[in-house]
Order: sequence, then C-alpha cells, then structure tokens
Amino acid sequence: MIPDAWRREGSVVAVVGLGKSGVAATKLLAREGAHVYASDASDHPYGGAAAVELRELAGVEVDVGRHDLAKIRSAAGVVVSPGVPPDAAPLAAAREAGVPVVSEIDLGFRALAGSGTRCIAITGTNGKTTTTALVAHLLRAAGLAAEAAGNIGRPLTDIAVTGDRYQWLAVEVSSFQLHDSPHFAPEIGILTNLAPDHLDRYASVDAYYHDKQLLFSNARARDVWVLNGDDPAALELPGSAPGRRVLFSLRRPAGGWYDAAARRLRLGEGELLPRDELRLLGDHNVANALAAALAVREAGLAPAAIAQGLRSFRALPHRLEPVREVGGVLWINDSKATNIASTVVAVEAMDRPFVLLLGGRHKGEPYTRLAPLLAGKCRLVIAFGEAGAIVAQDLGGKVPLERGTTFADVVARARRAAQPGDVVLLSPACSSYDMFKNYEERGALFRQLVEQM
Repeated sequence: MIPDAWRREGSVVAVVGLGKSGVAATKLLAREGAHVYASDASDHPYGGAAAVELRELAGVEVDVGRHDLAKIRSAAGVVVSPGVPPDAAPLAAAREAGVPVVSEIDLGFRALAGSGTRCIAITGTNGKTTTTALVAHLLRAAGLAAEAAGNIGRPLTDIAVTGDRYQWLAVEVSSFQLHDSPHFAPEIGILTNLAPDHLDRYASVDAYYHDKQLLFSNARARDVWVLNGDDPAALELPGSAPGRRVLFSLRRPAGGWYDAAARRLRLGEGELLPRDELRLLGDHNVANALAAALAVREAGLAPAAIAQGLRSFRALPHRLEPVREVGGVLWINDSKATNIASTVVAVEAMDRPFVLLLGGRHKGEPYTRLAPLLAGKCRLVIAFGEAGAIVAQDLGGKVPLERGTTFADVVARARRAAQPGDVVLLSPACSSYDMFKNYEERGALFRQLVEQM
C-alpha cells in the first residue's frame, strides 16, 4: 500500500499540512508502520485538537507553526495536504532534494485499491464542489453506498483508516492535488469548465491547465470522461487520452443538455426534469446538474432515479446560497466565488438589480472583465479588503463604486444602498485570507450579519 522504502528502519515520511486530510494521512502512515514527521506552518492548524492527538501515536513527530526543511529534505517521501500549493517552501525543498511528493488523495487512492470502491473524480475551475455533492447525493438517493471525498467530505485516507466501504466515491480534486497524484485513476471523470485561476500561485494559465490535464494521465480505454461541450479549452484538455467522451451543454443537444426554449433538462432525446424543479440558482448550476447526471448514468442509474435525486438536492452553503429577504431585499452568500470566473457566473444568474460585494486577497486577474456585465444591472459595487484599491482602479468610473473598511461596514453600506426588489450579492472574486481563515468563515459572518438585521 505504501512503498517499502517508507517502512525501512531509519526512514521518515513527511506530511505537509495538518488539516483533516493531513491528520488522516498521518494516522494511515503510522498504522502502516512508517515513522512520520507531520508539520503545519500555522500555530493553529485547521485540524485543531486532532493534530495535537497525533503526538500520542507511536513513531509520529509533530511540528506546528513551522516546517523543519532539513527533515523534509531527508525524508523518504512527502505527503501533501489539499490546498498546499506546489510552490510552497517545504515542497520546493523536497523536490530540490529529489524526495518524491504525493498528494493525500494519491496515498488514499492506493490504500483503497482492491476494496471494491469505484471512483468518480470531479475537477475544473468552478462548480467542482457543487457537482461533487450532486454526484454523491444522486448515488445515495438511488440507494447506493456513496460518499463525497477529497476537497469536500471525507479525506480518502480517513476512509482507508476506518475501513468504511463504499460502492462509489465522488472525489473533488484540485489542480494542486492533481500535480502530485501519479497513481490516481478514476473510472469516471468530470471536467466542469476551465478559466484562469490561481495566477498568484501559477506562473501562467498554461501551467494551471497543465495540472488539470493530469486528471487524464492514467486514462484507460474503459474510462468515461464527462466534458463541458460549451468550453473549447475543456474539450481540448484530454488530448488523445484513452476513454469515451460524453458531453453536456447549455447551448445545443448533447449527451446531457438544457432545452432552454422548453425549460427542460434532457439526457439525449429524453426529458430529465423541468428547470423549475431544480432548486438551484443560475445556468451554471444547470450545467453542474447535467454533468452529475451523465456521470451517475454511467455508474448505472436510471433517468427516473436521477431526476428524483435532482429534485431533492439543495444549494450548498456559500455557493449562491439565498440567506434571507429583509425589507424586500434578497441577500445571497456566494463567498465561495474566489476568482473572476465564479463572480461572472453569479452576476449572470442575477435577474434583479443588485449590490455587489467585491474584494479580499487579490489573485492576479484584473476585474475589468466584470465591467460590461455590471453596467445597467449593478446598483453599486462595494470594494473591500486588500484588493479594494485594485477593484476601485479597475472598475471606478465604469460602475458606481464605494470603498468599505471592516466587513460589518461593507454589509452596512450594502443595506443602505439596496432598494426593495434588489439583491445584495457577496461574490468576492478574491480569496478570503486577508480578513478570514477561509471562505467559509467569510460566508458565515455574512450570514450572521444578515440574520441579525
């Protein structure tokens, strides 16, 4: 399950990042007889108390608040947690020393080999999490043993440690994870879409797309790839990889498609369900539903079961999540929109005048792309956070704009500006790390402030 070299006397395996995935990976390695050095740069790792408990395991050393690069350079291997970018200092040190680096997902996937569990992998720039949740929900609603895993749900290594058995796993994989997953080989893969992202971490868009392309690196003829038929870059990404392609489209007939004139989701010639019965905002969520429907059909589900599952699915927190209506104003939490493409999708889903809350930590892409979409629809942009000045520079003079200070001030400004019949949309197009621990914390505070109104 793990390389023999990782168990040898005197060998140490390093785990970088102590969120729930890093904690689970450390437990799995310790169970398999490896000595582990686990570290996290934060003084308060996301794994919390569970990370502290690792010190009680035999053969495990834990560092919080630092990475010992010398130990990482001398390790037999490195396991990296989700969210740790490929250029992070401990990974750069490992690669310079020739130490093999694998993702937690890769380790977990190998640990589950032979268990009978099959895998549907979901990647793309936007829509990954919702599509992953949809796939898992549709499988469970049809009576199958299924779980969401990877970037959402349970780490694969945790499933391996507990010995839980599933027929299918819906695994969300990021570009960072694919970068270090040489053994990952899903039976079904979904590519939701492609757009520039993480340009604060990647040297170019091509470098980012290259990591996404690694989804297909272990492709086999029996595999199925569910691709966005409206996205030329997504269609090109698999190249000549083996496997059958199945397309979804919002614009034209395909394997799964949206008949806009009739407001029907369809699988081929057959109707799946009316649009009004899918309780998700925005055409992008129609695309996510079609992608998930195609994947689970390939897993053996009948259209009637798929339709029934889609009817019972609800929006995930922080993803175009309606919070409540106050004085005729609908407040929507789209904190997960951490790049321009996500905010474009949210803006295009608005059918009422809106106030847009935009800002956070800048990720490298200009905001000028939003200007034509906001003209005539957006009552006001409130720019905030570290990116506030750049947002104001890119959009000032093109749309009405104010600068906010604290997050409470931003919400208060939005409340003053919005009129009955409007929407206030938190769709920041930025990461949250200037003011918050993560996008969930940002969205939770937004929800709290709205609920207190």
